[in-house]
Amino acid sequence: MTFALLGHGRFGQALAEMLVQAGHTVRIHDPGGNVPEAFAAASPAQAVEGAQWVVLAMPVPAMRAALLEVRPHLDSRHTVIDVGSVKMHPCTLMEDVLAAEIPHAGTHPLFGPLSLARGERPLRTVVCASVLHPQAAQRARALFSSLGCEVIDQDPIAHDRAMAGTHALAFFIAKGLVDMGVGEDLTLAPPSFQGLKNMLAAVRGDAGHLFAAIQQENPYACEARARLIEALGTIHRKLLTEADDEGSLSISGLP
Repeated sequence: MTFALLGHGRFGQALAEMLVQAGHTVRIHDPGGNVPEAFAAASPAQAVEGAQWVVLAMPVPAMRAALLEVRPHLDSRHTVIDVGSVKMHPCTLMEDVLAAEIPHAGTHPLFGPLSLARGERPLRTVVCASVLHPQAAQRARALFSSLGCEVIDQDPIAHDRAMAGTHALAFFIAKGLVDMGVGEDLTLAPPSFQGLKNMLAAVRGDAGHLFAAIQQENPYACEARARLIEALGTIHRKLLTEADDEGSLSISGLP
């Protein structure tokens, strides 16, 4: 199959490599990226000509302009997917611009260049079906399964709610730790810090540049951050004012 990738950032590069290794043909258009000559397309129209798949791999704020630019060159033979870390906004954009005429589905690969380089498994991908194009979601599931991914079906709202309490909070905590300089010297780090160490490495290596988008494009992230800050503030005040004679300040065990 032939894939047109619109965007050649860190994830676009990683996905292109996965597709080529799987035997697919890849054409890439990114006016601001350093695209290898063998894959470069001079325009979106050139990239999508004859392609079965069109992958929106640009930052979410740039997606509307990209969709409007490529829309005149698309028809029902194309299947359009995005690979953004949030889903409500991209899925709404595709519904608005592509509507019933162009098959599309939202996807979120839950991995990045660093996890691929480490050989971490399983790879997982969320697929958000459009009610207008259930067959496009079926094709997206089959595609990512063929690339070795476990596929999770989710609607965009549920996806963004879940990501706000996991993905967005992980990046928020990591940003605070990085800005404090935590993790620069791990000589005395105990084993209990290893999880945070891995989180810092993942954020820096996979998508640290996406921090603002992950926070600002997810409508539920602000509430999740506020709840975390409130909880930490409560814990801080209790540590300053309360004794722990009966373990009242201990961390609760998992259910």
